Amino acid sequence: MASQVTMYCTGVCPYCIRAEMLLKQRGVDDIAKIRIDLDPPQRAVMMERTGRRTVPQIYIGDTHVGGYDDLAALDRAGKLSPLLAGA
Repeated sequence: MASQVTMYCTGVCPYCIRAEMLLKQRGVDDIAKIRIDLDPPQRAVMMERTGRRTVPQIYIGDTHVGGYDDLAALDRAGKLSPLLAGA
């Protein structure tokens, strides 16, 4: 079973768009997006959960991946697909 992907993002963030593109290339069809620009109280929730202020902040299942650079590094290391697959 594939892991649920959740991404804290904004509508204009280029790294959010790149992260979404990379996830779609890896077969993720459904990304639960939490738009902190449209729902400002969610920024505080994101910062509490992640300890970070910047977007995107990506979760695969219960695993906090981090931002786009972290996601891309995970992909380059060959660890993104197994994580997405729920391994």
